[in-house]
Amino acid sequence: MTEYIVTTDQLTKDYQSFRALDGLAMHVPKGAIYGFIGKNGAGKTTLMRLICGLHQPTSGGYTLYGVSHRNKRIKQAQQRMGAVIETPAIYSDMTAAENLKVQYQVLGLPSYKGIAELLQLVGLDRTGKKKAKNFSLGMKQRLGIAVALAGNPDFLVLDEPINGLDPQGIIEMRELILKLNREQQITILISSHILVELTHLATHYGFIDQGRMIKEMSAEQLVAACKKYIRMEVTSTKILARILDSLQVEYKILSETEANVFAQVNVSQLTLMLAKENCEVISMQEHGESLESYYVNLVGGAL
Repeated sequence: MTEYIVTTDQLTKDYQSFRALDGLAMHVPKGAIYGFIGKNGAGKTTLMRLICGLHQPTSGGYTLYGVSHRNKRIKQAQQRMGAVIETPAIYSDMTAAENLKVQYQVLGLPSYKGIAELLQLVGLDRTGKKKAKNFSLGMKQRLGIAVALAGNPDFLVLDEPINGLDPQGIIEMRELILKLNREQQITILISSHILVELTHLATHYGFIDQGRMIKEMSAEQLVAACKKYIRMEVTSTKILARILDSLQVEYKILSETEANVFAQVNVSQLTLMLAKENCEVISMQEHGESLESYYVNLVGGAL
């Protein structure tokens, strides 16, 4: 049975006349990197703020480590989380180590033991006396994650952590997220507009639109949904279907003359078999749906 770090049930949040979340149903499995996908204003940040305890739901609810948000123990559950929502919570006039010392004090930790290891983990162990205001955007993001990790959480919430980063910064952030998940066993909820990047990271996906969950799926299910296919135009898809059945090839008939074939087929062999049945091949084109096109087809309209 799957163990979930976060579940939501009919989770709704209203801000005056605006409904940010509308009966959201969500399931973040333990150990996952959960890619949270949606347009600006879809409700991603609102969901993150709610589960961090920064806002309260209007109706519906959520559980964190199996604890209901209505339970007094929810504060204890939230202490097992780390979060970087919108901009990293760092002090610009302090060094990376000083920022972590402040966070250790806020959390009431007994000593500064572990700060050096934390800086090494996020790749900031050589920044010395350099102040955070002189860091690159990628370094600031990694420092924000270090601050979020100060309390040794096993669940990390990251709101658009690769937004605005240069290619090198994106690679460094990707490697850090994978390291935290695989080596530290931290479950990660990550929202991003850079959908291609999520395919390098996510084990699970949630597609949100106008405050509602449109679809949740695993990475394997997404790969299957976005698999490559050959679009064939022939004079008769009835004949094509009969021959593909004999070859035990998966396909989908689109019309009397068009079909999608979901396999690598021997084109010469197939063309000859069709010719024997007086069926002509008019055109063949390879297609493959990307995460972006899958998303657009799912919710309608680009990000």
